Amino acid sequence: MTVNQRRLTQHYFMTAPMPCPYLPGRFERKLVTELRGPEANNIHDLLSRAGFRRSHSIAYLPACSDCNACVPVRVRCPDFEYSRSFRRIQNKNSDLTRSILPPTATQEQYQLFSTYQDARHGNGDMARMDARDYRAMIEDSTIDTSIYEYRRADNSLIAVALVDNLADGLSAVYSFFDPAEHKRGLGTYIILDLIEEAQLLDLPHIYLGYWIGDCRKMSYKMRFQPLEGFRDGQWVSMSDTGPDTCA
Repeated sequence: MTVNQRRLTQHYFMTAPMPCPYLPGRFERKLVTELRGPEANNIHDLLSRAGFRRSHSIAYLPACSDCNACVPVRVRCPDFEYSRSFRRIQNKNSDLTRSILPPTATQEQYQLFSTYQDARHGNGDMARMDARDYRAMIEDSTIDTSIYEYRRADNSLIAVALVDNLADGLSAVYSFFDPAEHKRGLGTYIILDLIEEAQLLDLPHIYLGYWIGDCRKMSYKMRFQPLEGFRDGQWVSMSDTGPDTCA
């Protein structure tokens, strides 16, 4: 163990079993650790490369005893190629402007967030978040984080992404958009925009969280090729026909 590794030693905790939000009938457990202190960014970088994700000031990794369906995935940006459908989505949204801002919650963002949750995830836990909960999600971060705001020509807010800035890429923590604008493909457009930003910054990866083979809501992540998944302690290539890893 190197000196730097010793200096970044973390304390980890296992959560109690909870119903899995993605696979009915299963229970999830997570390995969690706090991101605190002057080394929080370095710790977050290391943990992200080991498959962890961030929520507030916590980094977590699925640690279910009887299931390994959650596969951390990231896009390899230097080799990313745009399909015709991706180009069409970019053209549909060429009228939008994007601003990169400090992680500060606004009432305008929260109104859009609530509209999105009601339309897309009405039965989910996030649909019950009030303005205070939303502010905590955006602002309770001890690492380098940004808000990406996307606006129409009339300056009205159409989409938002919460993005962590890593040494080797950008991590898409959460995004939401106007559900009435479904023809724009805004979810896809945000990822394409992050890939372009990473390429401009000469960053190799966009971290997209977890992919689950049996979860239809996560199937879109396979469209962004080349995609890498963290399996057995290393990042490996994943095709758009990647196997289900649920035991």
